[in-house]
Amino acid sequence: MNLLTLITIGAALLVLGTIACGVYFVYNDCDEKSQNMKKFLRVNLSTFIPLLAGALIFMAPSIVSAATDGVSSGITDAGLGYIAAALSTGLACAGAGYAVGVVGSAALGAVSEDQKILGKTLIYVGLAEGVAIYGLIISIMIIGSL
Repeated sequence: MNLLTLITIGAALLVLGTIACGVYFVYNDCDEKSQNMKKFLRVNLSTFIPLLAGALIFMAPSIVSAATDGVSSGITDAGLGYIAAALSTGLACAGAGYAVGVVGSAALGAVSEDQKILGKTLIYVGLAEGVAIYGLIISIMIIGSL
């Protein structure tokens, strides 16, 4: 067995041990201030993070060489197109979520004072939601052109 296999097996056993200890702590009603819980978390983090860093350091050269073996301009362009589609949808949805949160809370405050302006506030909330739809349309157009 090589070192990478040992690191992978060690990380898998550490994750399974973490799950088992978590189940043990749940069934024994341990809270966050318990000394056993603090000791377990300290040991877990001090072993898992270096183990994960070692795995990444040893795996990085083989992953990078495998990724650069068959690179052509068509694969790169398609990959960048998928990234652009994902970014347009993701950023538009994040912006729309923020806008709906701000506009929706202001609309609730305004409607609680004067119920006659409910229709106007719904228009503003709908405009904020439209941003996500525009991002989705752009990503569909990008994927359609690939």
